[in-house]
Amino acid sequence: MWVLLILLTILIKFVSWYPGWVEANYTRGVYPVISKVLRFLLGWIPISIGDILYIALIIIIVYKVCTFFRLLFKRKLNRKYFILALQQGIFIFLFLYVSFNLLWGLNYNRKGIAYQLNLEVKKYTIEDLDTLTSVLLERVNHYAETVTEQQRDTFNRKKKLFNAAILAYGEAEKQYPFLQYQPASVKPSLFSYLGNYLGFQGYYNPYSGEGQVNTTIPRFLEPYVTTHEIAHQLGYAKENEANFVAFLVCRAYDNSAFRYSLYYDLYHYAIVEVYRRDTALGKSFQEKLHPQVKKDRKSYKDFYNRYKNPIEPIIMWGYGEFLKANNQPAGKMTYNEVVAWLVAYFKKFGKAAL
Repeated sequence: MWVLLILLTILIKFVSWYPGWVEANYTRGVYPVISKVLRFLLGWIPISIGDILYIALIIIIVYKVCTFFRLLFKRKLNRKYFILALQQGIFIFLFLYVSFNLLWGLNYNRKGIAYQLNLEVKKYTIEDLDTLTSVLLERVNHYAETVTEQQRDTFNRKKKLFNAAILAYGEAEKQYPFLQYQPASVKPSLFSYLGNYLGFQGYYNPYSGEGQVNTTIPRFLEPYVTTHEIAHQLGYAKENEANFVAFLVCRAYDNSAFRYSLYYDLYHYAIVEVYRRDTALGKSFQEKLHPQVKKDRKSYKDFYNRYKNPIEPIIMWGYGEFLKANNQPAGKMTYNEVVAWLVAYFKKFGKAAL
């Protein structure tokens, strides 16, 4: 078993250097079978099996730590114990690394959505950013006018939210066949309230194939977050690409709540980039926001401040390092890189395509 794990680790590292091979043979070959099987086996279960696995893992870790300190206090620790513990630790690490990559992680090294749409993603100018943000501002203001509280209240029932996201992918599939999403397996996270303190809105579990959504976040965020997590299920591992896929899907779905959620998030990413380059321009955009958008931005800020704590920055730092280790050198700022995809998209298809 040791030999097999070591050989697979070397092989995974080797093939990760060849995005074309990963795209053709893993992402479009092996992975769709793996993901569909996992979703077929677990998608019908209403609770997250992946979260239950995480709970079991936490229990095991707590048990091991308690055992360590018990032996420490009894002075029963010896060299044999530490050697065995080191061997077990290395074995578990290799097993998790190999299974993570075989089940999903190799998608971090694919060519991705830009390749599929033949987009030329490159550095953009402040003029490009101005144009993009102007369009997103117009879109978010428009849908702030059309979305109703009744439409928002619909998503208080998470089954309706998830079913709507599935329908959105069905609409997007008509234009982009590679976004076919069946069977479905998107569920509320069992750690939603904890997630507010740790700073996550959703996540994908590669070991169970389930997409989990933090269903306690403000309702106007939920449609975009849900479609983002489904994008991960379809093999778009990088956060910027999952964001861009969520854009394609929400835009294809004729639903004001989904489109408002989409443009609210995209405007947020764009305005952050504007402020990094031109504070005065950023303020001018902010002054033009619809009152409902301003209200929602305040609601989100209040929500974030309510759960702010000293542990969350540490968790986010660790998550950023995880992203860097998985071919996303910008770390947490990878999410904002969707702006470059959007600029490339409107340059190819026109501003109306946004």
